Amino acid sequence: MVEEINKVRHLEGKGEFDYDYLNDILFFKVKDRNYDRSIETDRFVIDIDEENFVVGIQIFDASEFFKLSKHILRNVQKWQLQAGIRENVIEIRVIFATVFRSKITEQKPIIIERLKEPLPNSQVVCSVR
Repeated sequence: MVEEINKVRHLEGKGEFDYDYLNDILFFKVKDRNYDRSIETDRFVIDIDEENFVVGIQIFDASEFFKLSKHILRNVQKWQLQAGIRENVIEIRVIFATVFRSKITEQKPIIIERLKEPLPNSQVVCSVR
């Protein structure tokens, strides 16, 4: 029984990306997964699917969070979303590259939040390259 609780489930998939320039919201998600509910924090909305996997994240005030201009965020070239839940803590890594004035800038922020509701341990990876 304890082994089943600590078991880590895995999900890999293709991703989708969007940047709302006007509202400065960056959005990454796993393609073709059914959204079920969200976990909201001050700066993020984390989407959870019917199988309790993290399948997306919206980052509000993204230019401020990443310390990049909105023009740069408009030019995301490739990215990867890695999300993990372990012992009721969610860790999300959004790795992406942008191009500005022919220079590639890579970002690798880590977002860590304690969950208020229990979710099973899991790992999610999706990307567009």
